[in-house]
Amino acid sequence: MNSPIQRARLLILPLLLLIAAVLAFSQFDSARAQRDDLIPESDRRADLTTTQKAFLADREPNQDLPALSEVPCVGGMADIYHCKNIDLLSFMPLSSIGGGSGNDVWGWTSPEGREIALMGRSSGTAFVDVSDPVNPVYLGNLPTHSSNSSWRDIKTYADHAFIVSEAGGHGMQVFDLTTLPAATAPGLPMTFSETAHYAGVGNSHNIVINEDSGYAYLVGTNTCSGGLHFVDISTPTAPVNSGCFSSDGYTHDAQCVNYAGPDPDYAGAEICFNANEDTLTIVDVTNKAAPVQIARVGYSGSGYTHQGWLWPNHRVFVLDDELDELNFGHNTRTRYWRISDLDNPVLITFWDGPTSAIDHNQYVNGRVIYQSNYRAGLRIVKPPSRELAYFDIYPTSDSASFNGSWSNYPFFDSGTILISGIEQGLFMVKINPSTMAQAQAAPTIFD
Repeated sequence: MNSPIQRARLLILPLLLLIAAVLAFSQFDSARAQRDDLIPESDRRADLTTTQKAFLADREPNQDLPALSEVPCVGGMADIYHCKNIDLLSFMPLSSIGGGSGNDVWGWTSPEGREIALMGRSSGTAFVDVSDPVNPVYLGNLPTHSSNSSWRDIKTYADHAFIVSEAGGHGMQVFDLTTLPAATAPGLPMTFSETAHYAGVGNSHNIVINEDSGYAYLVGTNTCSGGLHFVDISTPTAPVNSGCFSSDGYTHDAQCVNYAGPDPDYAGAEICFNANEDTLTIVDVTNKAAPVQIARVGYSGSGYTHQGWLWPNHRVFVLDDELDELNFGHNTRTRYWRISDLDNPVLITFWDGPTSAIDHNQYVNGRVIYQSNYRAGLRIVKPPSRELAYFDIYPTSDSASFNGSWSNYPFFDSGTILISGIEQGLFMVKINPSTMAQAQAAPTIFD
C-alpha cells in the first residue's frame, strides 16, 4: 500500500506536468504573437504560396546593428561577419534607411556614372548613393503605393525604377531615377513621390524586365492565373498592358531575354525562363498576342522551383529551389540545366554547397555566380562546384531558415556588390581583386 508521501507524489507529479505544459504553451503563444506582430496585415492573405507561409513563420525582429565602414576581411572575419576573400566597404542598418524589414535590392548607374542602390523594405523603397561605397548617402524613401508588405521587388529600365509588391492595390510604381538629388543636396533624406503608376495588377510577387525589348513581365499577380503579365514600358511613364501567358499557372520568378544561344529555331526570339513552383517552364513571348510554351520540365527532389539566371552564352540555366533543403535535408543545392536545345532542357548536374542554408536569389555576372543564401549570406561560386568567396550577414547560424540575405546586386562596373538583409539592412562589399581576376579569366565547363 502506498504511503501518504507516495500518494502525495503521485498527485503532485501530474500537477507539475500540467503547470509545465501551460507555461510552455504560454511561452510558445507569446513567441507566436511577437512574430505575428512583425507581419504586415496585407501578408495575412489565405492565398499565399507554400514558401511565403514558411518565410513568415521564421520572421524575426530587426537586428540592432551599428553602421560600419571599411572593415577588411582578416582571419576569416570582418567585424562580426564571417568572410572569405570579400571586404566590407560599408553597412547601413535598416533604421538608417527608412526602417521596416528588408527585402529586394537592385542597382542603377546614372548617365553621369553615379551608382545608386535601390533597397526594398516592407514600407517602401530606399535610394542610397553608393558612388563612394565607404561613405554611402541615404537620399530618401519612396513610400509604398498601398500598404506595407514583406515582399517588394525592383528592376530598372531607361533610367526609371519599376516597383511591385504583394500588398493589395499596389500595382506597379514607376519612378524617374534622374530626379534623385545629389549626395550633397540639402534636406536629405527626402520623401519621394512616384512618377507614374500602373494599375493593371493589384498585387505582384515579382517583376522581370527585358531591357533589350522594353517589356516588363509581372509574375505571381492576381491576373493571368499568376503567370506572365506583359507590360510595354518602352515609354516608362506610360505602361501599357500587352497580354498574358497563363497556361502553366503561377510563375514565381523568371528571366526574359532576346535569345542569343545555339538553338537555331529560336534565334532572336524573346524567351522567358520561368521558375513555376515545380518546373522550369520556357516560353516564347515574341508574339505577345500568342505566346508559346516551348518546354516544361520537372526534376527529382523538387521542393519549390524558385529562381534562376542564364549563363552569358545562353547555353546553361542556373536554377535554385527554395524548399528542397528543408524538405530533404541536403545542403544548399544549385542545379545546372543544359538549354542548347530549348525544346529539351536537360538537368546536367547539381552541386551541394558547404552549408545547409536555403538558397534564394542568384545572378550570373561573367563566369561567376552570386548567390544570396539566406542565413549563409552572399556566396560566390565558380561553377560547377568551387566556392571562391563569401560574406555571411547572419553569423550566428547557417541553418535552413528564412532569415538573413534576401538578394544581391553584382552588376556595378566599380565592383561594389550590394547585399540586402531582411533583419539587418544594406551591405556594400567587394571581392578581393586578385580572386575575381583569376575567377573571370579561368574558363568553365559552360563556356
